[in-house]
Amino acid sequence: MPRTDVLILIPARMAATRLPGKPLADIAGKPMIEHVIRRAEAARLGEVVVATDSEPILAAVEKAGARALMTRADHASGSDRIFEALQIADADGRIGVVVNVQGDLPTLAADDLRSAVALLDDPAVDIGTLAAEIVREDERTNPNVVKIVGSPIAAHRLRALYFTRATAPYGDGPLYHHIGLYAYRRAALERFVSLPPSMLEKREKLEQLRALEDGMRIDASIVSSVPLGVDTPEDLETARRLLGR
Repeated sequence: MPRTDVLILIPARMAATRLPGKPLADIAGKPMIEHVIRRAEAARLGEVVVATDSEPILAAVEKAGARALMTRADHASGSDRIFEALQIADADGRIGVVVNVQGDLPTLAADDLRSAVALLDDPAVDIGTLAAEIVREDERTNPNVVKIVGSPIAAHRLRALYFTRATAPYGDGPLYHHIGLYAYRRAALERFVSLPPSMLEKREKLEQLRALEDGMRIDASIVSSVPLGVDTPEDLETARRLLGR
């Protein structure tokens, strides 16, 4: 049975810089946002809701039989958008865990989503996320592949110390690709969106550093695969090949 204290929110907007309108891009006969919804629903964690500022996205989600909420168009980040959606969807404070699933991950594995939420079974953890070992040499130095630097605290689990676009840490050993999915305690999300952008966040252009700089604890579950993030026309063609089989 899905939990009653978990809400999965998918921020989706039309104005992507490199691939405008991508939530509605057709993949195997369905808009990409519908694929993401189905992946999130398959985790059976709780209700899945799309947070958008676009009437066409709202219509596509409702056509797919899912729920969408209209949010303001001026949010600076997806985290701000999901916080507004949380306040609309759960004004009485029933929800204790909020999961931010990016709307451009049509191959996300349901088991991986569950792994991120399970990290919050530890009361010391504020935010759960995902990581995967980097196996391609070119990704070790690619600034678009965000690395998580962390201390192993259990099998397949890291406590995050830093996130960076650089190649880190130095020396022998694995490097880990950070997968941008977040499971927040409600109080952690409220705290996060109340903070101004931090110095390292602005320098690395990585929002999660704001939480670390404020002393919040982020743990990552190490998973075996990296979901395809659709950011370019080439990524979209890859998604069509993978999901059109």
